[in-house]
Amino acid sequence: MDDGERQRNEAFWAQTVAFWRRYDEMEARLTRPVTERMLALAGLAPGMRVLDIAAGRGEPALPAAHRVGPQGWVLGIDLVEGMLHIARERARREGLNNVEFRAADAESFQAGETLFDVATVRWGLMFMPAPERVLASLHRALKPGGALVIASWADADRVPFASLPRRILERYRDVPLPSSDDRPGIFRHADAARLNALLQQNGFSVEASEEMEAPVVEATQGSVIVAWVREMGGDFVRLVDEMPKPQQLAWEEALASEVEKHRAGEHIVLGGVTRLTLARRT
Repeated sequence: MDDGERQRNEAFWAQTVAFWRRYDEMEARLTRPVTERMLALAGLAPGMRVLDIAAGRGEPALPAAHRVGPQGWVLGIDLVEGMLHIARERARREGLNNVEFRAADAESFQAGETLFDVATVRWGLMFMPAPERVLASLHRALKPGGALVIASWADADRVPFASLPRRILERYRDVPLPSSDDRPGIFRHADAARLNALLQQNGFSVEASEEMEAPVVEATQGSVIVAWVREMGGDFVRLVDEMPKPQQLAWEEALASEVEKHRAGEHIVLGGVTRLTLARRT
């Protein structure tokens, strides 16, 4: 990585951390049913040890710490130290002493002598450069028969928070299709069969797979949803910013109008269908 690329990477993550610090409470509240269902599928109980990969702001590590109680322990790891600052702050506010957050690479993570009862990966495995290496790390870290619960997104047509802004942008310029092959991306594991095969190839047996609706963002006005999309940043927003200003404004107005179709009472709510997969270490 050259200096220019390193600076762009650091700027991206600084923007990402600022974004999630602003929206942490909202996203944690809206997606709590997904977190709770993940922990239920894992059979989480007091006294268990839990490893949360791509823990970020502490989801589902912090709810897991509440469930396992003082006799249990939760370790959350993430590459981005800035995201873990948010998680540690939340842990202190919630009075949790049984959870630890470490900056570490999930692909090379070594659990040492500690073996975990449960591992969780909420919307993270699909972004890993080498998910098979992550699964190898999890296989080493879990007890035989230990549970692994993964949350991934379904196909683009059923995930409007990610696909709708892109579809609107197609009215104004050429937009590359979102990756749904084996490259890192939000729809990488939209095909359940692909994820199941990956798990089986890396020492896991798939026990269950289910889908549920997951709200991600809510707002009283469409313009607030547009601002949320813009603040998220990334390659998609760069495509927007490359257009002349009148086209950018036209896109914003069209998106603000389109999201009104997702209004429920006072709030517009955007999210998508997430798939929860329960597997066990063989």
